[in-house]
Amino acid sequence: MLNEKMKKDYFQKATFSYKLPDSSGVNEEITINARGQFRRSFCYMPPLRLNFHDSTSPTLYSLNSLKLVCACRNSAEFEQYLLKEFLIYKIYNAITDKSFRVRLLKLTLQDSRGKKKPFTQYAFLVESVKAMAKRNKCKEWKGGKVATEGTDRDQMTIVAVFEYMIGNTDWAVPNAHNIKLIYPRDSSTTKPYAVPYDFDYAGLVNAYYAVPTPELGIESVTERLYRGYLRNMSELQNVLQIFNQQKENIYSLITNFEPLSSKSKKEMIYYLDDFYKTINDPRMVKSEFIEKARSN
Repeated sequence: MLNEKMKKDYFQKATFSYKLPDSSGVNEEITINARGQFRRSFCYMPPLRLNFHDSTSPTLYSLNSLKLVCACRNSAEFEQYLLKEFLIYKIYNAITDKSFRVRLLKLTLQDSRGKKKPFTQYAFLVESVKAMAKRNKCKEWKGGKVATEGTDRDQMTIVAVFEYMIGNTDWAVPNAHNIKLIYPRDSSTTKPYAVPYDFDYAGLVNAYYAVPTPELGIESVTERLYRGYLRNMSELQNVLQIFNQQKENIYSLITNFEPLSSKSKKEMIYYLDDFYKTINDPRMVKSEFIEKARSN
């Protein structure tokens, strides 16, 4: 995999093993391939797609395929980046059910040929689009490109405010960049809902390799920029109320997350403090979310 990871469509056999608390276990053959254009070239071990949908993995077959996000490089710094990104998914779960669930793993990677030393690190699995959509009584949108304002208005406002909250500009609806669309199973005319993912470029993670697109006019990913379209104050307050209601829960997710270092916890809390200061000041809400809203 390390030798062939730059080949987008390269698939490789692998063995997936785990043990459950009752001491039962599974050891089955699956297929894996590397994901992410940037991370395939930059990371020692890029994110992987685990394909369980094979006759060689009868116990795991129903999982179909799942994304496995690994620490980009085998170091304490990159492990903290991964844990921060994991928490961002958990934070968004607290905001809305139309979000991807994640599960943390302590993952050991072992070379079956014995040429590389095994190493253990944190990683996390991401819920499949199909499972996330089904949980929300929806299906994945496969009807082609959709403009940002062609999605459900209220949900899009939640997405835009959340991306501002975490300091992430690395997303776009029209070209489906780090956004999945789902729509209600019982209605083909309802506007689709936007569901964000991949948050390693967020200011809340603050990875040293993350840089904003020059056209945006910001110098660092930690500099927040609202990428949502114009909403009136009433619409914004309805959404901001959700974020305020979940503040205690969000802070608790961070402070009680044992794998995260004290330094990382302080950095995340400090960054979120600034967001909450903004959304509870009407003048700043007007400035950031109305006067600076996108028009095209």
